[in-house]
Amino acid sequence: MQFHPRRSALYMPGSNARALEKAKTLPADVLILDLEDSVAPGEKEAARRQLEAAVRNGGYGKREIVIRVNALSTPWGVADMKMAARSGADAVLLPKVETPADIAAARLILRAAGADNRLTLWAMMETPRAMLNVGQIAAARTGSPELQVFVLGTNDLTKETGATLTNGRMGMIAWLSTCVAAAKAHGLDVIDGVYNAIGDEAGLHAELEQGQALGMTGKTLIHPSQIASCNAVFTPPADEIEWAREVIAAFSLPENSGKGVLTIDGKMVERLHAEMASRTVAIAEAIAELEGPA
Repeated sequence: MQFHPRRSALYMPGSNARALEKAKTLPADVLILDLEDSVAPGEKEAARRQLEAAVRNGGYGKREIVIRVNALSTPWGVADMKMAARSGADAVLLPKVETPADIAAARLILRAAGADNRLTLWAMMETPRAMLNVGQIAAARTGSPELQVFVLGTNDLTKETGATLTNGRMGMIAWLSTCVAAAKAHGLDVIDGVYNAIGDEAGLHAELEQGQALGMTGKTLIHPSQIASCNAVFTPPADEIEWAREVIAAFSLPENSGKGVLTIDGKMVERLHAEMASRTVAIAEAIAELEGPA
C-alpha cells in the first residue's frame, strides 16, 4: 500500500499570485489551491485562469497539489472542474458533498473533460446532511476518479448546526469520530478542519493532538506559521519508528511465522501490532521521501 504524507494541508487563495508563488517554498505536505471561499465572486474566472497557469508551470516539488473548486450548484463549479481535469493537479476537492450522487456527478464531469488517470477526488464534509450520509459517501470510493480523502469543514459545520469549536470541540466530536470510522472502513484518509486562531500555539497544539487521537491523517491550515507544529504532531516519533521496526523484524523470523503473540523486550505483542508497525514504518518512509531532495 502506498502512503501519501498528508500531515499539513495548507489553503492558498487562487486569486493571489504572490501566495501561489510563495507556496513553492513552504514545507506543507499538501497545498489546497482554493477557488471557493477565499475568492470573491467577481474574481472567480480570473483566479481560475491564474491557478491553472500556476499548476501547469509547476515548481511545487513533491507536494500534493489539490484544487478546491466551487460547488457544482454554483455558476463556476463545472468550469472549475473542467480546468482541474486538464491542469495536472493531483486531486480535486469538492465542497458541500452531501450524498454519493455528488461524487458521481463530479466523476462524470471529470471523465468527460479527459481527466488524467492519476487525478483523485477529495470531499469536503461540512454539512449536517454530510454527517448523516457519511457512510454512504465513503462507500462511493470505488470509481474513476477514485475518492481518497475526506476534508472536514468544521467552520461550516459550526455555521450550519450551531455547535461550537470551544471546549475541545465537544459539540462535534461525535461527527468527527463518525467521519473517521466511515473513512477508515473504506480506506480513505481524513484531514481535520482548520484552527482559526493564528498565533495561538497552545490552542493549535491541543487541537492537533486531539485530531491525531481521533485517527485523523493531518490537518488543514490557514497560515504558514501553523505548518511546523502540524508536521511535528503527525510525524511518528523516532522511538516509535524504532519499536515498529523491531516488531516487524521479530514477526518476520521463520520460527515466528505461525505465532499470533510474541514477547518482545518484555512486552506482549500481537500480530495485529505488527500490522500497525508496518503502517508506522510506511508513513515514516513516505515522509522521509517527501522531505528528501527534490
